[in-house]
Amino acid sequence: MCFVLVELVGIRKGDEMDIRGKKIMVLGGFGEVGFAICRELIHHDPKELVVTSLRKEEVSVAVERLRKEAPKSVKLTPIHGNLFVRWSMKDASREEILSTPQYQRWLAEDALEELSENILTASTLYQVISDQAPEIIVDCINTATALAYQNVYQSYREISDALQNPQEGDGLTRGIYRLLSTLQVPPLIRHVQILYEAMKRKKTLLYLKIGTTGTGGMGLNIPFTHGEEQPSRLLLSKAAVAGAHTLLLFLISRTHGGPIVKELKPAALIGWKGIGRGKITRGGHPIPLYDCLPNEGFRLVRGKRFKVQEFDVGRRLEGKAVEGAYVDTGENGLFSLDEFKVVTALGLMQYITPEEIAHVALLEIQGVNTSGDVLGAMAGAALGSTYRAGFMRHGVMRDVERLNAGGVAYGLLGPRIAKLIFESHLLKTCYDTLECVVRAPLRDMCKCVEREIGKNQMIRRTAISLGIPILLPDGKTLLFAKRPHADKGWEGEHWMMNPQIIDRWASREWIDLRRGNLTRWKERFREILEESKESAGDSSSHFDRGRGFWPRNKDGEMIIDPGEITGWILVKEGSGRPDYPEVE
Repeated sequence: MCFVLVELVGIRKGDEMDIRGKKIMVLGGFGEVGFAICRELIHHDPKELVVTSLRKEEVSVAVERLRKEAPKSVKLTPIHGNLFVRWSMKDASREEILSTPQYQRWLAEDALEELSENILTASTLYQVISDQAPEIIVDCINTATALAYQNVYQSYREISDALQNPQEGDGLTRGIYRLLSTLQVPPLIRHVQILYEAMKRKKTLLYLKIGTTGTGGMGLNIPFTHGEEQPSRLLLSKAAVAGAHTLLLFLISRTHGGPIVKELKPAALIGWKGIGRGKITRGGHPIPLYDCLPNEGFRLVRGKRFKVQEFDVGRRLEGKAVEGAYVDTGENGLFSLDEFKVVTALGLMQYITPEEIAHVALLEIQGVNTSGDVLGAMAGAALGSTYRAGFMRHGVMRDVERLNAGGVAYGLLGPRIAKLIFESHLLKTCYDTLECVVRAPLRDMCKCVEREIGKNQMIRRTAISLGIPILLPDGKTLLFAKRPHADKGWEGEHWMMNPQIIDRWASREWIDLRRGNLTRWKERFREILEESKESAGDSSSHFDRGRGFWPRNKDGEMIIDPGEITGWILVKEGSGRPDYPEVE
């Protein structure tokens, strides 16, 4: 279907400017689709093509093959390493990572700790993007497979066995770290966070993901597994991770200030990469050949426990491996002829060639709408805000105001939102208008808000009850209560009382009445006033919050509206357009 569409649409000459002279990075360039996309791209005059793969020998082979086809003007740069781990671990094998306790701890920490500058810059993915600064990234790594096939179920069984049969030393501790390192959603979230931050800092223009359905387009009853139960929990984990990945990319695509983000999802077996005969490999290693003659078989006895590790049955044929003719389907492995017939049979998974995917990918990079971008399809299918809801919003606000029953914030939108509402409400109580706040001396503001906190029981008690402490202007006095159900970050950690940590919590979860934060409020109000002044003479639809939006008193000064002002702050300072703060 996609191939027919591509042939009908064709490549428009003007669109080639999207690629010509650009630096492009293809993640997973040794794989079937990755290599096919590289072959498409090199004929459209990119300035440089950066090709990555897990192993050095893989990326070397890919680049050497591309050199034979690429114009001399195209620079080819090979990079290898595991993009899902720290730079210091990038060349470690899967077996080495799984067997090294320190690596297991790092994996768990890097996925589960709060994202910091240290975790960010230690990441191989971040360093590669940061060093190369590509304008276009095409991601052909099967992220869902990489994360789901770490097999959290196997790690669980190891922990369960250790609990039932206590081992000497720290076996249980190692098992726990291994279990934590095989969780699937936390490392996926961290991967997307690092990807987004790296692309934002290096001003990547476009990110195209070649994703997966996890089941090759088949349903819950997919019969193809690696020996697990059917349906396979491991395979369904892959589908779940693939779906979560798509939605996280969808969020990036809706984030102002980031790159254009697209995703193609092949829903069939991708094949083929080659045909040959020889030793059959799995995970890059030949499958050893074993034998067990009929007279050497094991006698099954009813009532006895069977554990294969306890019996010396069968023997390995030294120097020999499983051999035969095969169809190489890249990451899906080497299939025998009959296995290939089964998986590609009509009514089962069937298949699509990597060249067809590469052709659609090329068109999407160039800006041609192929209808293959699942993120674009989601954007079109998602139910957004409506005129009716916007029309009725004012009625909701009017009816709540009529109750005149107090209530500032209840914390359901998170501590930072609550803190901003509380702070602006205090300023409203003290000064009423934005102009008064801008004119007020800082010393008087500190005295006013501290005095208001002392006498306004409703604000003080509500904030403290929600776990939103109040830091008084002296920067040393914190009003809070020890609650039995602590649910805020500052309550759940042991932290050092130094200026940096205090600033961190004050910016996120505390009502901050210090001079620095009040100065920031003055600057915000000044900017709102300037924006209002700029829009005063413009009656068009250009300004979201144009003339007449902000309420005014009888003197024409702008009344502080804590909810609307907090919304404006979020749009301006990190949750909307146009700019975003760096990771702390």
